[in-house]
Amino acid sequence: MDQRQGRCDLHTHSQASDGMQSPTDNVKLAKRKGLSAVALTDHDTVAGVAEAQRAGVEYDIEVIAGVEISTRAGGKDIHVLGYYVNTEDEQFLQELRGLRQAREERNHLIIAKLQELGLEISWREVLDGLGRPLEPDESIGRPHMADVLVKKGYAVDMRDAFDRYLAEGKPGFVSVPRVAPKDACEWIRAAGGAAVIAHPGLYGDDELVRRIITDSRPDGMEVFHSDHGPEEERKYAEMAKEYDLIETGGSDYHGERQGVVFHGDLGSKTVSVDVLERLQAAVHSKRK
Repeated sequence: MDQRQGRCDLHTHSQASDGMQSPTDNVKLAKRKGLSAVALTDHDTVAGVAEAQRAGVEYDIEVIAGVEISTRAGGKDIHVLGYYVNTEDEQFLQELRGLRQAREERNHLIIAKLQELGLEISWREVLDGLGRPLEPDESIGRPHMADVLVKKGYAVDMRDAFDRYLAEGKPGFVSVPRVAPKDACEWIRAAGGAAVIAHPGLYGDDELVRRIITDSRPDGMEVFHSDHGPEEERKYAEMAKEYDLIETGGSDYHGERQGVVFHGDLGSKTVSVDVLERLQAAVHSKRK
């Protein structure tokens, strides 16, 4: 493979899950930001990847087929990123469908809990908030509900909605049975991809992160993330080296809601495109 140059954002979301923009718009924005590559990593779905890759051809920017899988370990929701997955692998698509069904059950339970708290919010309002029909294989997440809470005056902004109601440990939070991180890593590898533990700093439990690494054997760790400060980046870079993991990074871009970009702006956290070569090498080494 020829040596490539430039930067890439390996964590972005589109309307296929809980992002605000279309996959095409994400790619166009990445191009405007001067990136050489961008990954689309929607929650429990690859529904937006084909559109993003078509846009990549049109705008001359590399688009990596990605996904962010919801798992559970140590009493916490853990996310696993997958890169270079085969988006036509039927077994993988079936596994993602099961995750989206669990996500939908959780969403209705969250709405019920919010209603029990006296908040007037309905599932119909959440769907109407999309401003368009929900497409097949797309997924709804907590940001959609947070958006309604803000619009109805129950929260000041998205962050406030999570801090008051939707974050783990808050009165509207619901956890449903999910697969283990090890399962997600195995699914990703079976679909031809590389598995990466997402934003370890958000879990607040480094010993749990170490156990997940030991048990799941991921290919990489998301060292650089919009919610990681410099100290966390140093700490997780050291941990990645300790376990011989690829150091990845991305903004976790979801777009703008009520004038606030959630978690970070696209391109605000990037890694060298050399990381892509290491991810691909990890994939190829497991095929031998």
